Amino acid sequence: MPFLGLRLGNEPELSAADNQSLAALAEELGYGEVWMTEGSGRDSLTQLTAMATATKQIGLATGILPMFSRTPLITAMSAAGLAAVSGDRFILGLGVGNPPAVEEGHGVPYKQPLEHLRDMVRIIRGLLQGEEVTHDGKAIKVMGASLGVAAPKSKLPIYVAALRPRMLQLAGEVADGVLLSWTAASYLEQAIGIVRDAAAKAGRDPDDVAISGYVRIAVTDDLAAGQASLQRQIAGYASGAHYRAFFENSGFSQEMGGVIPAKRHEADPTSAAAISQRMQHELGVVGTAEACNARLDELRQMGLTKPVIAPVPVGDLKTSYERTVRALAP
Repeated sequence: MPFLGLRLGNEPELSAADNQSLAALAEELGYGEVWMTEGSGRDSLTQLTAMATATKQIGLATGILPMFSRTPLITAMSAAGLAAVSGDRFILGLGVGNPPAVEEGHGVPYKQPLEHLRDMVRIIRGLLQGEEVTHDGKAIKVMGASLGVAAPKSKLPIYVAALRPRMLQLAGEVADGVLLSWTAASYLEQAIGIVRDAAAKAGRDPDDVAISGYVRIAVTDDLAAGQASLQRQIAGYASGAHYRAFFENSGFSQEMGGVIPAKRHEADPTSAAAISQRMQHELGVVGTAEACNARLDELRQMGLTKPVIAPVPVGDLKTSYERTVRALAP
C-alpha cells in the first residue's frame, strides 16, 4: 500500500476536537502520518498531544516547528514529552521560518539560519539519544545539556523543512527526512536529487533520508470553486517576500508580478487572479478522486515517496477536509 500522510493547517475554525476527529479518521482509513503546522495562533505541540490521545498508531509530526523561538533543550524536552504521550509515534519537523515572522512576531534576531538549524539538529539529536551534550557550534553553544532518564528509548526522527537548494542540502546532510512544501512538479526531481547528493557527499546512504512533501489537493466536482480556493492559497503565501522569492526562482516570475505584498498570507482578489492555470497545476491538484490519485502517483514516480495531502478547502472547512481525506484513503 503506498504511503499517504495528512497535513492539518491549525486553522482557528477547527477546534481541538475537530483535529482529534480528523486524525482518528485518517488513522482509520490507513494514512501513515498527520502533520500539524505552526505559524500564528495555537502551537502545534498541544494540538498533536490532543491527537495522540485520540489515536493509537498513526504518526504525529510537527510541520514545522519554527526553531528561532525555541532553544535546543526546550525543543528536545517537548519532543521527548510528545514521544512519551504518543507511544513513540512523534516526528520532529524543524524549519527556519522567515525573517518577518521571527523578528517582528517573536522579537528575536534572524541570524545564520543554516548554521542555526544545523546546530539545532545536532544538539537535539544528541539529547534525544540520551547523551550529555556539549556543542560549540557556529550559531549555538551549549554545555552539559541533558534530558537525563527522560530521553526516549526509541529513535525519534528529525525532519528538516526545505525550499531552496542550500536548505535541501542541509536536510540531506543531517536530517532523517526532508519536508518539501510548494515544490513545483517540474522542479521536484531536481530538489530530491539535491537532497540525495548531499547525503551521499556526507557519507550517508541517500535512502536513509525520507522524502516527504505537502501536496495541495481539493477533491471536488466544483472545479471552478476548487481552483479559486487554490489560487487564493497560493496568492496568500506569495504575498510574503519569503515565498514570493521562492516562487520567482521556481519559474513563476510573471505570476509574482501581479501579486500584492501583504503581511499575513492575505489573498487579495487581484493577487489570486494573477495565479495562472500553469502555476496551479504545478503546485496542486483539483478534481475528482481519480484525477488526484493519478497526480499523486506521478509525484511518487518522481521520487516523492511520502506525499502528505494538504486539503484545499471548498465550502465548509471541516466537511471539505473530511471529503478529501475519505476520497483519497489509502
